[in-house]
Amino acid sequence: MNGAESLVLTLVGAGVDTCFSNPGTSEMHFVAALDSISGIRPILGLFEGAVTGMADGYGRMAGKPAATLLHLGPGLANGLANLHNARRAATPIVNIVGDHATYHAQYDAPLASDIMGFARPVSGWVHSSVSAKTVAADGARAVAAAYAPPGQIATLILPADTAWNEAEGPAPALARPQPSPVSDAAVGRAVSALRSGKKTAILMRGACLLDAGLAAAGRIAAATGARLLCDTFAPRLARGAGRVVIDRIPYFAEQIVETLAEVEQVILVGAKPPVSFFAYPGKPSWCLPEGAEVIYLAHAHEDGLGALEALASALGASAAGPAASYARPDPPTGRLNQHTAGQVIARHLPEGAILADEGATSSGGTMAATITGPPHDHLPLTGGSIGQGIPLATGAAVARPDAKVVCIQGDGGAMYTLQALWTQAREKLDVTTVIFANHSYGILNVELARVGARNVGPKALSMLDLHNPELNFVKLAGGLGVEASRAETIEEFEAQFADAMAGKGPRLIEVMV
Repeated sequence: MNGAESLVLTLVGAGVDTCFSNPGTSEMHFVAALDSISGIRPILGLFEGAVTGMADGYGRMAGKPAATLLHLGPGLANGLANLHNARRAATPIVNIVGDHATYHAQYDAPLASDIMGFARPVSGWVHSSVSAKTVAADGARAVAAAYAPPGQIATLILPADTAWNEAEGPAPALARPQPSPVSDAAVGRAVSALRSGKKTAILMRGACLLDAGLAAAGRIAAATGARLLCDTFAPRLARGAGRVVIDRIPYFAEQIVETLAEVEQVILVGAKPPVSFFAYPGKPSWCLPEGAEVIYLAHAHEDGLGALEALASALGASAAGPAASYARPDPPTGRLNQHTAGQVIARHLPEGAILADEGATSSGGTMAATITGPPHDHLPLTGGSIGQGIPLATGAAVARPDAKVVCIQGDGGAMYTLQALWTQAREKLDVTTVIFANHSYGILNVELARVGARNVGPKALSMLDLHNPELNFVKLAGGLGVEASRAETIEEFEAQFADAMAGKGPRLIEVMV
């Protein structure tokens, strides 16, 4: 048994069952081990940025890490943008990054690089194996590290000779780290705050935004009148009919300030205080009102769900909070735009669907229309690095083959990782991608004015424009093996989207807005 085989057996024993991969020469022994050892499904991506985004979508929906297999430092570097997003989502991922053989490092070969330097900014744990006899134990530690609450990226660097040299066998799985319980004192402080009569918001993240956490938060809100909030880009949010309604913090700084203007205290449950996404001249970065008190009920590494349930119990909060009622929109009329398209999506979205969202300036219509739709999960662009939507949807579909996945995607962001459509076709994944084609980096046109840039002329505006030549996603998707169509009217989009929801397998609809 070689080191790669011992590592694959260790990963299987620790519950890792999927490996998103774009390998190279240094990883061939790991590739061979995936073939000879059952238990891990290898999934090929055509670009490392797509691979890492897939692992993010998988981890958010499966609640456990997938492995990635990346080729040396440049391969890892290609995947960094979506690893950044995954880090912001606290997604558990085990990165396996091949490296030159240990004895080859002295020669500074053309592909040699500082892999650890690339890995550290996005990883909670980084280690380079030094021997085939330690690879299995290193792998067990990597999986345990990925599970560290609230979830993190563990990067294991695998020099080629540690993969091909003789090993001693797999290592047993380590105990999974568990969230720390919150203290009675923390619960007591939150109880006192909620009984003080001050206007209070509860800002939540992580498991608190799934069914059990929302139910507990709803009971607290019903008993105290507290507002329930989540981050603008919370990693996963259970939405739709029957779920307690929670308000997302807006994107722009002045909107956040207005939303929170009357808040006198905010209770944080696995979340951080709200700040502006960027700095703007004359606008605040810290978005809480002056004098508002910040109270930590649960830090990110602590059991936020247990904290909410303990808080509800301490308050004697037994009445259920208000939940969204079920109401599908009427057939929309007028012009096809983000709002009417969102209404069409809400009319046909099936129960239990997953909504992967990188629609950027075109997301609002879908988000507004689906809040009273059937129960579904929402996965947004957590770290702000575009090119996440299509890979995120792909990984989510691998984790949940029973669910219909709908990807809301802007055209600019789509071009970063369009290669993920090929993986959807190859794996026959049930993903419908809706491209909002406005032929522009729409958000940057907004930001150009907001940052106070002056002397804006045609050369500056050309940097934000996606015409000349105009992108054609029907042809692009067809070239990657995905059935595609274009909608220019509401009627065309409704017919195409309804057909996609009734069928199975990958589809793409280009919505001309």
